[in-house]
This record gives sequence, C-alpha cells and structure tokens, in this order.
Amino acid sequence: MQVVIGRIGRAHGIRGELNVDIRTDEPERRFAPGSSVICGSRTLTIASARHHSGRLVVAFKEIPDRNAAEAIHGTILEAVVDPHDVPVDPDEFYDHQLVGLQARVGDVVVGAVTGIIHGPHQDTLTVRIDEREVFVPFVTEIVPVVDVVGGFVTINEIEGLLDPARAETSE
Repeated sequence: MQVVIGRIGRAHGIRGELNVDIRTDEPERRFAPGSSVICGSRTLTIASARHHSGRLVVAFKEIPDRNAAEAIHGTILEAVVDPHDVPVDPDEFYDHQLVGLQARVGDVVVGAVTGIIHGPHQDTLTVRIDEREVFVPFVTEIVPVVDVVGGFVTINEIEGLLDPARAETSE
C-alpha cells in the first residue's frame, strides 16, 4: 500500500537537493536517510534530509545534480506501508483508511468517502452523495469525528456544503 508523503518542490542549490512540501505528520520517519520513496515510476533512496528556512531539503542518491533535480519538480512522493500500519498520531489517517467510510450527518448516512485530495494548505475529502461528488474540507470544524473502526466520518452540515441547491446566495 502506498501513501502520499510529499511533493517535490524547487531544486535547492547545484548538488541535486530539492525542497519537499511535506504531506505527512511523520517526516522524520518517512524521510530518514536510507529509506526509500516512490517518485513517479521510480524508487529513490534518501541520502539526507534537513530543515532549511522552514522547508525540508532532501537529497536523493539517484539525483546527482540540479538538472536531474529540476526534471522531477512537482512529482508526488509516496512511501510503501503495511496496510495494517497506522500513523503514530491518533488524529492522522492514511488515505486507504478513509476511502470507503460512510459519511454521516448526525446518525444519518448521506454518502461515502471516495477519495482524498491533498492540497497545499489542507486536505479535502471527496464524498459520493447520490450521484454527485462533493468536496468536504477535512478540518475538525467540519469533520469532527473519524471512526475508522466504526466505519464512518461525521460531517457537520454547513448550509450548501452537501447540497449546493441549498447554498446561501448574496444578491
């Protein structure tokens, strides 16, 4: 099973180092020297990882220079995890744990989680409701309960979130 752990940003210097936008709450674990990550269709080995000016700067053994680094700019990084593995933080989840969970408003099942979009500032759940796909910001104020064992997430109904026809309009 693969989980998203980051996205390759700009090249850093001339020796093949890259800025990485972190998409995991376990960067020390996922970007530890010697560990492997999947970058598109290839596997890369972490040579080093350090923080510089609030960013994670990573060097890969297979990326020797700036030209090679620039060639993978924008690529998603993934790690292979055991399907039964869970994040250390109880408030964090792997995508595969969320996909398929019932989406509830109160005790009423309204749909099912079909995917997760990893944005630069927050994640978004995609929820299938009837024949529509709805995007739900994955923040505690809107999704206060995630019960993987129970098989559901609870969504706080905000006018127009799950039913766009009921959205407020300013006129």
